[in-house]
Amino acid sequence: MDLKKFFQDQNKKNQIKILTCGSVDDGKSTLLGRLLYDSQNVFLDQMNQAKAESEKYGTQGKELDLALLIDGLQAEREQGITIDVAYRFFETPKCKFIIADTPGHEQYTRNMATGASNSDAAIILIDAQKGVLEQTKRHSFIVNLLGIKHVVVAINKMDLVKYDQNNFEKIVNEYKNFTKNFNFFSTNYIPLSALKGANVFSISENTKWYTGLSLIETLENIHIQDENVKNAFSMPVQWVNRSSSEFRGYSGTITSGKISKGDLITTALSNYQTSIKNIYGPKGELNVAFTNQSVTLTLKDELDISRGDTILTKDNKAIIKADKFAAHIVWMEQESMLPERNYIFRFNNTYINGQITDLVHSINVNSYEEIATKRLNLNDIAYCKIALNKMHSITSYKNNHQLGSFVIIDPYNNKTIGAGMIDHALRRSSNISWHEMSINKETRSKQNAQQPCVIWFTGLSGSGKSTIANILEQKLYTINKRTYLLDGDNVRHGLNKDLGFTDTDRVENIRRVAEVSKLMADAGLITLVSFISPFRSERQMAKELFQLGEFFEVFVSTSLEECEKRDPKGLYKKARAGELKNFTGIDSTYESPENPDLTLDTKKSSAEQLADQIINFLKDKKIV
Repeated sequence: MDLKKFFQDQNKKNQIKILTCGSVDDGKSTLLGRLLYDSQNVFLDQMNQAKAESEKYGTQGKELDLALLIDGLQAEREQGITIDVAYRFFETPKCKFIIADTPGHEQYTRNMATGASNSDAAIILIDAQKGVLEQTKRHSFIVNLLGIKHVVVAINKMDLVKYDQNNFEKIVNEYKNFTKNFNFFSTNYIPLSALKGANVFSISENTKWYTGLSLIETLENIHIQDENVKNAFSMPVQWVNRSSSEFRGYSGTITSGKISKGDLITTALSNYQTSIKNIYGPKGELNVAFTNQSVTLTLKDELDISRGDTILTKDNKAIIKADKFAAHIVWMEQESMLPERNYIFRFNNTYINGQITDLVHSINVNSYEEIATKRLNLNDIAYCKIALNKMHSITSYKNNHQLGSFVIIDPYNNKTIGAGMIDHALRRSSNISWHEMSINKETRSKQNAQQPCVIWFTGLSGSGKSTIANILEQKLYTINKRTYLLDGDNVRHGLNKDLGFTDTDRVENIRRVAEVSKLMADAGLITLVSFISPFRSERQMAKELFQLGEFFEVFVSTSLEECEKRDPKGLYKKARAGELKNFTGIDSTYESPENPDLTLDTKKSSAEQLADQIINFLKDKKIV
């Protein structure tokens, strides 16, 4: 074999993407070091056999030192370099491998989920001395949830238990028991000593009782089949190419199926059909394109297609448009997830606002028991219902990993705080539509001779919100403006009497009031809302329900000390005595507005004067 053929053969090898995961100190760095070190030696030996220009292509380079390599991998973890997934590359005579190296610490579960979302197989390491741990179960559950079908359970550090067969079998039986209902296609159990190299590339004399393959042989024999290739064609649009007045192409990566010139297509968000005119790849025009290829499509007829829409063949019934669906989510943030809070959901090339409307249950990673809950904490896994603010093309994660997955983003700092896998669309998503009425907000506003809006007062308890709002409504009444005042205490006597004062209930409290306020504005009224509304996220959610110029956030700026001094209802006194829990400013957070439309200083002006300030503000905005 000459060197040219040697490198041609390298390019023909199968490529397998592998996730490594498990608990802390189970030996992932050592195993990765061993794989990289031994695979290079195997590669160099094979290349030397090609008998041509071996020095030019690498044998003159110094061999890796295993101890230094392991130390380097471990140092990355200790220095915090593994905040993102690290990818390692190595190859054997049969295969090329890409390994997603994820840390085992509980706070880095997000990294593990990121690595798993792109992997064909998983190596789950278990320390032979410690056995199956909670993090082992959590990682295994996420691997199953993300649809990885091939799992290798590497029971490591067997040298520290003297290669005891009973120890190995005990761990195997425990792992089999808690994964008996998982959907793994293949599960292989291998006793290892990554440090000693036992059963990594070759079977060790110390495990004569083990009759299976080495780790590398097991990985090389994994047969990866991309189910998306069999599915009908789909391609989310990443970019609309208008390079000239005569050219309009739609660029993206094919997520399932194949497409040919002349094929009939439609989009997930419309019912219009046309056919494929041309297909362009990186090297020019194509007659046909397949799953995972990046292409630009031109169409026979122009359709209304934009970034984030999905082009489909007409036989693709699995992808539908919906704004409500059920999904599994993994929560990845220290701050708890609260139902009805406004989040950003990213699907491929689209960002959509929405809420987790219902936490159906969380999942105990030790027993896999379904548990009723009102919030999610870091690393919790749950099944929930989600509502988006507009229709989007969705499918189940089982049908298509790319189109059936999403990430959740905090709208204030753009941090990724969760990841989700769609189960199915909710029936009411397609069965309920908005009924346009003959009498609308414009006609009501004209009859009322005013511009409707919402004036949203926020501030601590005792800051003066209700007093100022009450005076303001009287002033508006005297100039013949039609108004309604929603007060926090009053609303809790009726609409929200079922809600308490936990963070979860506060979020729902504001969601309901925001929706009622929207109806009031639709009725053509000037609506005054006086609620503590302690969280920026919910105030932003309320604002986003309205058109520009219809919502004004008014911050009644009164210090905690001053509010506590006033204490008109004696609530601060009770809170300080421990008789009143979840009281804003004492044991519950208040997030001051960062950019309110108007700030009222109650120390410098009276309530009457502050109400006049708002009247002048509304005159400037041409509301009154």
